[in-house]
Amino acid sequence: MKLKSLIAGVIGIAILAAAPLYTSNPYYIHMIGTIMIYAILLFGLDIVVGYTGQVSLGHAGLFGVGSYTAGVFFLKLGAPLWVIIPASIGVTAGFGALLALPALRVTGPYLAMVTLAFGTIIQILINEMDFLTEGPLGLKIPKPSIAGVQLDEHGFYWMVLALMVISLVVVDRILKSQLGRAFEALRGSPVASDCMGVSVYRYKVYAFVISAGFAGLAGCLYSYSEQYISPNTYNFELTVLFLLAVIMGGRKSRVGSLLGAAIIVILPKLLDDLELFRIVASTLAVLMAVGGVVAVSRKMTTVKAMALPVVGTMALAGFAFWLQSITDWRLSIFGLMILFVVYYLQDGIVGFVRNLFVRKGSRASQPVVLAGGVAKDAIMNAASTHSGEDLLIAKGVLMQFGGLKAINNVDIRVKRGTIHGLIGPNGSGKSTMMNVLTGIYVPTAGAIEFAGRSVVGRTSSDIALSGIARTFQNVQLFGEMTALQNV
Repeated sequence: MKLKSLIAGVIGIAILAAAPLYTSNPYYIHMIGTIMIYAILLFGLDIVVGYTGQVSLGHAGLFGVGSYTAGVFFLKLGAPLWVIIPASIGVTAGFGALLALPALRVTGPYLAMVTLAFGTIIQILINEMDFLTEGPLGLKIPKPSIAGVQLDEHGFYWMVLALMVISLVVVDRILKSQLGRAFEALRGSPVASDCMGVSVYRYKVYAFVISAGFAGLAGCLYSYSEQYISPNTYNFELTVLFLLAVIMGGRKSRVGSLLGAAIIVILPKLLDDLELFRIVASTLAVLMAVGGVVAVSRKMTTVKAMALPVVGTMALAGFAFWLQSITDWRLSIFGLMILFVVYYLQDGIVGFVRNLFVRKGSRASQPVVLAGGVAKDAIMNAASTHSGEDLLIAKGVLMQFGGLKAINNVDIRVKRGTIHGLIGPNGSGKSTMMNVLTGIYVPTAGAIEFAGRSVVGRTSSDIALSGIARTFQNVQLFGEMTALQNV
């Protein structure tokens, strides 16, 4: 499977590399180049949205920071390309850290609002700091030079392709590393991640900073591609399109990011041409009908569930051939197509296609069995260490929720190399005691020391790294990870 994916990737890159040789129209070369630039940003955005499960509406602002860093370094400092690209990445990653450190202490809609406000502030700053950015007038930037030779449209296209391939490889290596597994675990179970020594907050910041770096690279290339940048480019509409591109293409997929970038670049242009719209609508109807038949035959869904999307795409195709002019309808059609993909293809286009051909059952109950074996070994190793000294000491521990005392003045003394158990009826405070010992709860009163160091007030991840690990009464699995990745 990996070999097939590698061969398909090499063929795809070869086709992209050869594209300028088969057309002399600079419009198409520029459009494909824009798709690749957007794909670089989406590679990074997918780390935040697809892997850690955060919703960021600030990436248009980060994209703008990268663009204007390139413009200012070139026009004000006369810096060469080999300085401008790292500077754009570094400066944007710095802005990403400034945004992430306070913003990631909140979640859900609050995080979306904070990142949206950041994007708005960046747009205002770009517009007002005319001494640096030329304000509403914008900046004009020529195509870059390498070794004293200015790149033409073809040369710049190949440079963007090379940087996109490098970005793809870097992201793929990150996500297949321990760092990537930590990102994915955060989405599956933040509590379990924290109790395994993976600080939820810290790793979310890491993900955001890495993502911002890719946005900076994309912004830098975009400024050279357009050769003119202005504050109005980096608006709220653009950041929503970036987020929709990840969702539509398919999260946790580099192919999905490329497909999402192509959709947000090409689809609005296709809807300017009635004949092209008819082709797109007809193709979509056929694909949905075939996909629906396959999905129902493989018992992935029901006829009732597939009826509306299949009928809807067929109705869209019929509507396309009924239309005489698309000008007054293009925005409405674009919006409906986006809503359709987001609502009915929640794993994106790539996820939907993958689900048609991947057998179920590979991620279900296996992690429980494997984790059990590892836990057994861990207990045996702990019991074989030097015994005698006190390892864990709890004195007068009180945990109170309002007027209810879940645990009251508990004393525990555990010696190294011994095995202890808490026994009692439901509601006696066993799980609460485990939560207090592992930092999920901060005790109302009392002292807890492990290996001579206080546990009270420390984060779950810090406590886990010091040597206290736990399992959960309700098994905390990382549902989107394989059995091996869970272990």
